[in-house]
Amino acid sequence: MLVLDVDGVLTDTRIWFDGTEWRRFYSIRDGVGIKRLIESGYKIAVITGSKAEDIRARVKGLGIQYFFEGALDKEPSFLQLQQESGIKPDEMAYIGDDIFDVPLLQAVAFGATVPEAVDEVMEVADYVTRRPGGGGAVREICDYIFKYGAFSSR
Repeated sequence: MLVLDVDGVLTDTRIWFDGTEWRRFYSIRDGVGIKRLIESGYKIAVITGSKAEDIRARVKGLGIQYFFEGALDKEPSFLQLQQESGIKPDEMAYIGDDIFDVPLLQAVAFGATVPEAVDEVMEVADYVTRRPGGGGAVREICDYIFKYGAFSSR
């Protein structure tokens, strides 16, 4: 299973606000990588601290199976994900970029981040993508999974 944060991972952290919160960009390449993983039998989850219509639409459009929003403390959602999916942390990869993501990065078999991540995340991540958040970082991890197969426990 691949578990994703949104802001800073699927996007570049910038939002547009006109009374409603919208992310500026999502990468088409990230979407292709996610869809390829799903077609290959991988499960995908999103755990985000945000609550916004554009995120819900993107998750639905990609066919992501598990979605948790408004989760500033991500650990309860992560536990619920394990219960609902039956998948253990040592069978998961996680991509996050901020301090809220540290516990999940430490819990999974493979923790990745983006070059713009905060220092606390850089210290615990197993892998830092070459591509930025919102600019192909998720696709890079999807391709990494295809190239190297399942991740092994630390």
